Amino acid sequence: MTAVFSHGRLRLYLLKLLDDGPKHGYELIRLLEDRFLGLYAPSAGTIYPRLQRLEVEGLVTHAAAGGRKVYEITEAGRAELRQRADELATLEADITASVRDLSALAGEIQTEVRGSVRDLKRELREATRQTRQTRWDRPTPTPPPPPAPAAPLLTEFDQRLAAFTMEVGGLVRAQRLSDNQLRTAIRVLDGALDGLRRLLR
Repeated sequence: MTAVFSHGRLRLYLLKLLDDGPKHGYELIRLLEDRFLGLYAPSAGTIYPRLQRLEVEGLVTHAAAGGRKVYEITEAGRAELRQRADELATLEADITASVRDLSALAGEIQTEVRGSVRDLKRELREATRQTRQTRWDRPTPTPPPPPAPAAPLLTEFDQRLAAFTMEVGGLVRAQRLSDNQLRTAIRVLDGALDGLRRLLR
């Protein structure tokens, strides 16, 4: 769970979302994901136990609709929101700051990954060009030479990959990231890997 929702603050935010109208659990998850620009989404295992607790406390009720439980805030829930209006305002400000920090981190990682992918594409294009040039320059048909010329590029690729891994690892560890920020970094790296797979097909 992202740090802004520590100490029971997620419970308060669920009441705030339900104050806008009845919702089922996955709607609440989607709204939270949207609020965090897709950089954080709570699991069902995080949301549903809190909804059940709110119901036990009389702050929400639920009704079955289309095979799903639809939750609705009660008057007692609205009263708690009114009593904790200042805390809710602080929570909204903390969420805004957290989204800004997560977006900045994601941007930094994407920039690093884009730069590495650009370098890799350039090196692959150069290797392809050199291979084609070698074929065109041969005066007579001969068996293709062993792939020795590619060895320096492979060595450089291995060095770049190792340096990239160390730099990203250092950036992540230096920031002391939350679990949610680490998940975002993992998603960015997965996206870069998918791009490389498409490039090398």
